[in-house]
Formats: sequence, structure tokens, C-alpha cells
Amino acid sequence: MSKVFIAGVGMTRFGRNLRRGEQAMVQTVVREALADSGVPDDAVQRVFMANAAAGLVSGQEMIRGQVALQGSRLAGVPLVNVENACASGSSAVHLAFEAILAGRCEVALVVGVEKMSHENKARTFGALQGATDVAVSPRGDDGTPARNSVFVEVYAHEAKRYLDEYGAAIEDFAAVAVKNRTHASLNPRAQYQQPQTPEEVLAGRMVVDPLTLPMCSPTTDGAAAVVLCSESYARRHGRGRCEIRATRLTAGQGEGSAPVAVAALAAYEDAGIGPEDLHLLELHDAAAPAEILQYAEVGLCAPGQGHLLARSGATALGGRLPVNVSGGLMSRGHPIGATGCAQLVELYDQLLGRADGRQVDGARVAMAVNAGGWLAGAYAAAVATVLVGVG
Repeated sequence: MSKVFIAGVGMTRFGRNLRRGEQAMVQTVVREALADSGVPDDAVQRVFMANAAAGLVSGQEMIRGQVALQGSRLAGVPLVNVENACASGSSAVHLAFEAILAGRCEVALVVGVEKMSHENKARTFGALQGATDVAVSPRGDDGTPARNSVFVEVYAHEAKRYLDEYGAAIEDFAAVAVKNRTHASLNPRAQYQQPQTPEEVLAGRMVVDPLTLPMCSPTTDGAAAVVLCSESYARRHGRGRCEIRATRLTAGQGEGSAPVAVAALAAYEDAGIGPEDLHLLELHDAAAPAEILQYAEVGLCAPGQGHLLARSGATALGGRLPVNVSGGLMSRGHPIGATGCAQLVELYDQLLGRADGRQVDGARVAMAVNAGGWLAGAYAAAVATVLVGVG
């Protein structure tokens, strides 16, 4: 099997109520990624555009990528629009990876973009509800989506179950939020950069018991882009300091299925590594309990031991295995279609040694886990991607 490399990346600062729309954000990160990679526009043979919610937030459906790239030098390049809930960005990378391995192209561009902020918050919450089985999702008395994201309800339920079964404390969830905000304070592209204390997290507005607002990922706008290339292209043009060693996509099947664990195990097998070989991870911390649960799902600890791993300091910057050094979804932000690409931007910068104040010393092997949607008690989709620095 030949290899696939990341040649360059681009990313906006994540935030809320950005003046620019999807098109401006996309064209900005495309220029940045191509400049970073040194790949000329006319070398791009495929574009995979990830977006999850524009159809419901802005009304732009079906040809989102073509609209975003119109007028640019990439207009007319074969393009596939990818929608796979919060795993859209990593799913698009997965498709680009497979296209290159299949020999259908040598250079592929992946872009993830989302503009979640809207003056009518019901549109945002309605879009998020679309990532569940709407036939059974809770709605208000008037039939409209709930006032909070349906996923807050999901994570609150998971948090309560974890607290009851494993003897963890609400302070453990607060500690994860504090850790990730500390990391984000070192990331100039993160949405939230002001450090917070455990007391501030616990005193935050209660969204759904036991989760306070600082324990949940925010509404976010942003875009990120990744340029992938084949091994032969990398050799001919001196590119490719970071290899995508593995990427695995899974689908949940409801209660009892474990798409994150299945994707992570398959990615480890493809890459010929185990969790003990990782130097850092980006996990899907859409809420604080999600990160703690995923520690066990990706093999960092036994089930029910995630809060103990967090307490040890191992997952903080400077610890044995830093997690979400970017700030994660909770503090870097979570523009859902862009999140998977943003995770890879962070890992790429880390493996190239250019993450500045949040650089993980000696980082050579990393994994990103991006999950999406919720179906009958489990994530609807999950992607695990292993990156290895090679130069």
C-alpha cells in the first residue's frame, strides 16, 4: 500500500458571530493551506467540502462547496460535498485519503466549514437536532426544537450515569474544562483564551444538570483546510512531513455499540501501533464527560478510570499523554463541519514542531477522534485518524 501525506493546512480563528460567511472563510483557509503546502492551485485534482448544518441554518443546500469556491481558481475542480454530522470534516479527510490510495488523484484538498451563529437561535438548535433521529427527539409543546442543544441532554445523561457507576465527582468534569481552557489560552486560533478556575466552572449557569455552561462546547463559526498528497507526489516535490498512517470510519448501531472504540482499535491496527505509542490526542470533547469517557474508549485506561487518569495530570500539557492541547471543542470551539479538520491542523502543527507555547516535546505520533450524531444511545459516526511525523 502506498502512503498518503498531509502537505499543508490552514485555519481561521474560531469564534462566534463572525462578519464573514462560509464563502469568505473557505477561500481564506484554502489560500492558507495551499500556501503552507507549496502546492499550486492547478495541482489540486479533487476537493472534499465538509459542512453539516448550512442547509438548516442558512438555507444553502446541495451545492455548498461549489458555492463557497465560486470565483476562486479552484472553481470547476471535481468536488464532493460531505455531510456526516459533527464527523463531517474527518469523514471528508477519510474520503480524500481513499481517493489518493485508489489512484484517482495525487492531490486532494479537504475543507471543513460551519457558521453556526444565527440571530434566530432556533435555527442552530434545529440543525443540531437533525443529527439525531428526529422522530424520537424531544421537542417543545409547540413542536419546535428544544431551547438547548439536544446533545447537552445526551451528555448530561452520560455524565449522571458515569457519576453513579464509577464514583467520580462533578469536580472531575470541571477539571477537564479547566485543563482545556488552559490549553486554549496558548492557542491564538481558539475561541476562548481566558483561563478559568474550577470554581468558575462549577459556578457557571446550569444548562442541564450536572453540566454547567463552561463544561459544554459553544456555538462556533470557523473553517479549516488540509492538503493531502500521494507518496509519489510528495517525493517529486519535496512535500509530506506528516503521514496519515491510518484513518477509520465507523457507524453506530445504537445502545451497546461503540463506534469510537471500534474506529480507534481499527486505526491502531492499520497503523501498527497501540495507545502506548501515542504522544498526544485530540478527542471529541463536545462536553466534559465525553472526554473522560473517551479515555477508556481509545484504550488509555480501563472503563470507569477516566476521571482518575484526568486527576493524575497525565492528559494535561506537560503530562505523559496530553489530550486536546488545542483547547478541544469546549475551548477551541466546535464549528461542527470544520471540527475534524481543525483537529488535524493541530496535530500537524504539533508533529512539525510549530505549535509554539503549547508544543508537546518530542511529538511524533498522534491520533484524532471525531464523532458525530446520536442514534439510540450511541454516536452515529466516528472517525479515528493516526498521524506520524516523518521529517
